[in-house]
Amino acid sequence: MDIDRATLAKYIDHTLLKPDATAAEIERLCEEAKTYGFAAVCVNSGRVGVCSRHLHGSGVKVCAVVGFPLGAMLAEAKADETRRAVAAGADEIDMVIGIGALKDGQDDLVQEDIRRVVSAAYGRLVKVIIETCLLTDEEKERACRLAVRAGAAFVKTSTGFSKGGATLADVALMRCVVGPDIGVKAAGGIRDYATAVAMIEAGATRLGCSAGIAIVNGASSSGGGY
Repeated sequence: MDIDRATLAKYIDHTLLKPDATAAEIERLCEEAKTYGFAAVCVNSGRVGVCSRHLHGSGVKVCAVVGFPLGAMLAEAKADETRRAVAAGADEIDMVIGIGALKDGQDDLVQEDIRRVVSAAYGRLVKVIIETCLLTDEEKERACRLAVRAGAAFVKTSTGFSKGGATLADVALMRCVVGPDIGVKAAGGIRDYATAVAMIEAGATRLGCSAGIAIVNGASSSGGGY
């Protein structure tokens, strides 16, 4: 599959989640997203306001991460963070599930955690990060089903802050579980054009990347993390 630069850019959430990101770096992220026509910028919730102001009228969405990167906080805290991010201008929410609760078999708790975020998002698109590198295939499948039942629009592979990122096998598995009508976002370790296209071929409909510019230019990035 060959994908032209403009088309590929529409798959990409241009991402900056490092804790030491400065206001100037966030503003540059927004300018790059407008220049290249990325789908969204993906930032920590405290940076949503500045992104919303910079991107107003541009067509680039603002995506806030919630419960990031561990997902281990109270469901009420995630819901409150979601409400505040939406009030600040977030168009999309990427939330991290309670990974330990999933592993404990507390499916009702995990589903309710997701449902509360979906409700707090007031119709905004919610992507559910399941952190595939920490899960068995059975747990990945269960997490995807819970996300769909809770009303999420997407399932997402990874935070990019754990021990592994997106793999083609995980993207294909998630696509198989959720079917054709739910989005699949591949994130973590996607740093070149070939990998990005392979993820799309495997079933991804969105890509989370900090190396989006290198990817659409057909280059590669040697940077770590997201």
